[in-house]
Amino acid sequence: MADRLELGGRLLVVFDGRCGLCNRTVGWFLVRDSLDRMRFAPSESPRIAELLTRHGLGASSPGTGPDTILVILNAGADNETILIRSDAVLALLRELPLPWPAVAAMVGGIPRPLRDLGYRLIARWRYRIWGRLESCPIPTAMERERFL
Repeated sequence: MADRLELGGRLLVVFDGRCGLCNRTVGWFLVRDSLDRMRFAPSESPRIAELLTRHGLGASSPGTGPDTILVILNAGADNETILIRSDAVLALLRELPLPWPAVAAMVGGIPRPLRDLGYRLIARWRYRIWGRLESCPIPTAMERERFL
C-alpha cells in the first residue's frame, strides 16, 4: 500500500464508511483537526484491504469491514501499530487542540474494559439510531486531500 508512506507521521483512521454515526464522527474530527494530524479511509476501500489482511482484521460481515474504528500508528513502518475501540478514539482526541487532550486524559483514566463496554454498546445500536448509508459519502473538495 504505497499511500501508507505518504502519511507524514499522521494517524490513519479506518472507519465504517456506510455507518451514519461513523461518518458524522469523521466529520467532527475533520473540523477539529486544525493541526492536520489525521488521514481517513473507509474500511470498504480496496486500498485498505491489504492492511486489514496483514493484521488479521477482515470484514466482520461481507462488505462492511471490521466492526470498530481503527487508528493506525506509523502506517507502513516496521513498527506499525493498530489501536481499536476506545483506545483508537482516545488516540485521536490526543491529536486535537485543547481541550480534547485533557478530555482524553480524563476518559483514559477509566479502565479499558469499561471504556470498551461503552464503545460496544454504542456500536451495537449505531445502525438502528444513525442509519446505514447506501454508499460512502463523497468528501468535499477541501476534505478530499485528507482521505486515502
